[in-house]
Amino acid sequence: MRSLVFLKLGGSLITEKHRPYTARDSHIHALTQVLAQVLQKHPELRLVLGHGSGSFGHQAAQESGTRYGIPANASPEVRQRYWKGFAEVAYQAARLHQRVMEALHQAGVAAISFPPSAMMYRAPRGELRWQLAPLRAALRAGLVPVVYGDVIFDAGQGGGILSTEEVFDALALRLHPKCILLAGLEEGVWADFPQRTRLIPHITPENLHRWRPALGQAEGIDVTGGMLAKVEGMLQLIRRLPGLRIFLFSAEDPQRLEAAFEERAPGTWITAA
Repeated sequence: MRSLVFLKLGGSLITEKHRPYTARDSHIHALTQVLAQVLQKHPELRLVLGHGSGSFGHQAAQESGTRYGIPANASPEVRQRYWKGFAEVAYQAARLHQRVMEALHQAGVAAISFPPSAMMYRAPRGELRWQLAPLRAALRAGLVPVVYGDVIFDAGQGGGILSTEEVFDALALRLHPKCILLAGLEEGVWADFPQRTRLIPHITPENLHRWRPALGQAEGIDVTGGMLAKVEGMLQLIRRLPGLRIFLFSAEDPQRLEAAFEERAPGTWITAA
């Protein structure tokens, strides 16, 4: 799969991040229309699509504390509340996911859903386990597998949340995409957030120290960490897959999506060197 690319539509791009449980439906539809055009224009492309949970999953997770698992000495009442919250996060994430799938269907994209909560499991030593045969089969068939930020069962802490980036990490180590495209509201990674006048064009393991103070935290509720955590996570992945390139860009203008696939869009590259 030499032409394999991962694309994430960020939660801030497809939801109103400061308004709980509010999707940007018209924007979702515009993005999927452009994606359909890209796939038609580049028939050799194999794509894994992911999306964040935005104001759906993050809001429910904050309310329930699902990210942090069940305390070892938790009472039966606390455990009951935890699992009820766990199910609520799964439900809210799936609500947004269904909107994305409906938009893909309407755009004519042959997409198939792979919910992490049904496919992934964190084993006792912390490693993720996932049977990839169905997803590989989908790619070979020319379909677009779709994953998203979701809850997962965890042998160590009962349950937890897996961000789309973490799903991508696990998949990338097995599938070896040539590129990961991360579409959000921001033009890329800013050197002077929140003023947003200087875009960082290129981040590597060697120059991260220069930019670290500027990365700050994400706006709105994000239980999976801010920009610094995301950049550090991507650099860790690149250390394991040195040939991988990661690109952060804005898709607030849906046409930027096509430009990103063709490497014509402004943004920030993250590479090994």
